[in-house]
Amino acid sequence: MSGRRVVVTGIGGELGSRVGALLEEQTWVGEIVGIDANPPRRRLRRTVVHVVEPQQHELIAERIVQANPHVIIHLGVWEPDARLSSAEAQSFTEHFATAVFDAAMRVSALESVVLRSGLEVYGKHGHSPHSPNEHQPLEPQSLFGNMLLGLEHKVSELAISRGTAATLLRLAPVVGPHVPSPLGRMLRLPAVPFNPLGSARFSVIEDGDAAQAFVSAAQHQPHGAINVVADGSLSVMQAASLGNRISIPTIGPGWWAAKSLAKLAGAPVPEHVVELLSHGRMANAERLVDTLNFMPIHSTKEVIARLYEWPSVIRIQPTRQVA
Repeated sequence: MSGRRVVVTGIGGELGSRVGALLEEQTWVGEIVGIDANPPRRRLRRTVVHVVEPQQHELIAERIVQANPHVIIHLGVWEPDARLSSAEAQSFTEHFATAVFDAAMRVSALESVVLRSGLEVYGKHGHSPHSPNEHQPLEPQSLFGNMLLGLEHKVSELAISRGTAATLLRLAPVVGPHVPSPLGRMLRLPAVPFNPLGSARFSVIEDGDAAQAFVSAAQHQPHGAINVVADGSLSVMQAASLGNRISIPTIGPGWWAAKSLAKLAGAPVPEHVVELLSHGRMANAERLVDTLNFMPIHSTKEVIARLYEWPSVIRIQPTRQVA
C-alpha cells in the first residue's frame, strides 16, 4: 500500500489545500500531484502543483496521465455564488470534470476515484425529519444539486468502464474560517430569514473534518456513496441565536426580497441555500463510520458557534483629512 500516487484536483481551494497537507503526512502516500486554476492556500512541501485553467482540457489531461495515479481525488467543484457566479461555477465545474474523467480513462494504474459531492443531490428527501441515508432517491431541485448529480453519474460510468472503485462523498455544507461558504455568509448577516411554517433543521461539516474524510476514502477505497455530516443539527433560528442575529420569518415572495437584500449586503444566496433555509437539510452518516472508520470531531453546533467567532471587517473612519 505504500508509495501510492495521488492526484488532487481543486487543490488551490481551502478544502483541496487541507487535503494536500494531510496527504503529505501519510506514510502510504508516495507522489502527490495537484491541479487547479489557483495555487494552494497553504504551503505544501512535497506536492507538485500545476496551475491550469479549467478550459485547458488537453493540458489537464496530459498532467494526469503523466502522473499515472493510483487514486484521483476530484475536488474541482465550484459551488454557485461561493467564489464564482452560478453560471461561471457551472461552466468551470463541467469543463474541469470533462478533462479529468477523459484522462482517467487513460490512466493505467488507476484504482479508485474519490468525488466531492453533496447532500444537495437528495433534493426534497434531504428535507425530511428522518435523515436520509445513501439509498434514498436522488431528486435535486437546485443548480448545485444537479451539478453534483451529473458528476456522480460521470464517476459511476468511469467505475463501470474501468472496474475501479468510486467513492462519492456527499458533504453537508462545508464551513470553516477561510471557506467561501454562501451559507456561512448568510448566517453572519445581521438578520437571517427562516421558514416559520416548518421545523426545518440542518447539519454542516467543518472543513478540516471534511478533508480527513477524503484522505480516509483515498486510503480505504470504499465503493459507493457516503454522507459526510457532523453530529447533530440546528434550526435556522437556533443557528442565528448562537451569533445574536435576528431571525426574520419569511414565506412566499418574501424570499425574493431576502435574497435581494442579502446580495446588496455582499452575501448572494444561491437556490440551494434558500432550499436549506426554507426546508432544512440533514442526512444519516452511519456509513461514514462503518466504511471509513472515521467520525467528524466537530459537531454542527460547534461549527456554527465558531462561525460567529471569526473576525469581521471593521471600517474605521479616517481621523483627519488627507490633502
